[in-house]
Amino acid sequence: MTTDIVVVLGIALAAILLFATEKLRMDAVALLVLASLAITGLVTPGEAVSGFSNSATITVAAMFVLAAGLQNSGALTGIGRLLGKARSPFLFLLTLFLILAVVAPFVNNTAVVAVFMPLVIAATASVGMPASKALIPLSYVSQMAGVCTLVGTSTNLLVNGIARDLGHPGFGMFEFTPLGVICMVVGCLYLLTIGRWLLPDTKASELADSQEIGKYVTELRVMPDAKLLGQTVGEAKLGEEYGVFVLELMRGDEEVWSPRSQVLEEGDVLLARGEWSKLEELCKSQGLELNARTKLKHRRNKDDEDVPQVLTEVMIAPRSRASGSTLATLDRRWQHDATVLAIHRRGQILREKLKDVRLMVGDVLLMTTSETEMPALRKDANVIVLSERNDDPPKGWRAPFALVTMVLVIGISAIGWLPISITALAGAVAMTLAGCLDADDVYDAIDWRIIILLAGLLPLGVAMSQTGAAGFIVENTIGLVASHGPLVVLAVLYLMALLLTEFMSNAAAAVLLTPIGMSTANMLDVNPTPFLIAVTFAASTSFSTPVGYQTNTMVYSAGGYRFVDFIKVGLPLNLIFWVLGVIFIPILWPF
Repeated sequence: MTTDIVVVLGIALAAILLFATEKLRMDAVALLVLASLAITGLVTPGEAVSGFSNSATITVAAMFVLAAGLQNSGALTGIGRLLGKARSPFLFLLTLFLILAVVAPFVNNTAVVAVFMPLVIAATASVGMPASKALIPLSYVSQMAGVCTLVGTSTNLLVNGIARDLGHPGFGMFEFTPLGVICMVVGCLYLLTIGRWLLPDTKASELADSQEIGKYVTELRVMPDAKLLGQTVGEAKLGEEYGVFVLELMRGDEEVWSPRSQVLEEGDVLLARGEWSKLEELCKSQGLELNARTKLKHRRNKDDEDVPQVLTEVMIAPRSRASGSTLATLDRRWQHDATVLAIHRRGQILREKLKDVRLMVGDVLLMTTSETEMPALRKDANVIVLSERNDDPPKGWRAPFALVTMVLVIGISAIGWLPISITALAGAVAMTLAGCLDADDVYDAIDWRIIILLAGLLPLGVAMSQTGAAGFIVENTIGLVASHGPLVVLAVLYLMALLLTEFMSNAAAAVLLTPIGMSTANMLDVNPTPFLIAVTFAASTSFSTPVGYQTNTMVYSAGGYRFVDFIKVGLPLNLIFWVLGVIFIPILWPF
């Protein structure tokens, strides 16, 4: 083992630990990796920044813009209207799966789930099924469909880019399609039968009628005419009468010890938790008032006080810039007029003032905003509007234009006229010029954390290959089963990728394992394509945890799921995909 191998493996191990523990943002970890490789001389300065000009990075950025164009033009929402025509739970799921099979292979998974989640929540109520029976399938099938094409997920493009840098000819637009279709058909059959039975029947997730996620935490101020004056919280029996529980009592800027035994005074603020309808009933009957000091103001002054207000629910989206911020700090960069009334956090009871709560991905904010703000709020990539959408953005000719543009981007690349990086860039420009999204929205549409992640980690793949670190890992892990033949080695590599993806970024897992796949093929003196396909499929389909893939995180809170629900439904599906991969990869891509 050389010094270079030790250093590269040390950097890779540190990156894995940081990704798994989430002590730092994933893009910050990627930049640390890049800087470490450059400072130690493991890559040249040109190789260190080559990730920013890599075709995979450029294509992913352009695909974000194309997905935003489809969403903003109303094209995806129009397709989603088909869900409302289903008349039974089985037909609803079948229709959903067919729509995803058409859309998800060509549109970013996160964008697909963000658009379809409110539609699914609303439609499930009309067919008489809980939304918890449909939201995990929405996430899973979007992943299954996404792996069917080269542009379906950023992971596919990333593996393709690294493989090209390491001397592999790369993959065609529909090279993944045969195995992807096999896995998707089997996966959909599983979700329609066994998986449907394993999914929880979570009544709290039926949002279309109640417009509620579950129990919210909010602040209630004791007014001068409140009936609770002179009583203690314990004597008021708010839990028994209203199903509302007081978590903290704040008097001025101080939290009062033992809130249940304190006699309530005018101006006291109760941090209370309960269903929103119960909280409203308590306010009306007991003379309390929402302590709405959490108003988020738009940067531009608007005279829209006479515009009707809308009560809506929004979820903090994966990789949202609001994640990690408090409402107080969020006010400085918030883009909409809104007043936050309450916060819901899955699996946790908040005990802080609303303005001091540090927001997390999956948090649901109940807020009021003006009707004129709702279209802009729906377009904001930092949040996902969960309330039922009463009015969709006007489509006109831009919706079909966006669809035709997307077809041309994929079609021209598929027949080999131009690389996907060029067609995707041209399509993004065309959608912008056509007004499918504003020029300023282009920068907001791109998830820069993913771009930095890809650009920062690509040099790690180069370093692992050039220093021999990938070969060293292969010899001391996969090499132990090499004597059993390439099929067994393929099964072990797929399983390694599967496990690694559940606990860290799927892109990071792909970067680490793609050079290992190439080195494995060199060791066995066989075609590297089967091993690269295994890495791609394992890293792009993560079902067993709510944190393994961003779409799982999105539906986790909205569906009222528990962590164990993903294990019950997703682990068998992961094992099914593993078996299918081991069987069909050698058939479709012989060693």
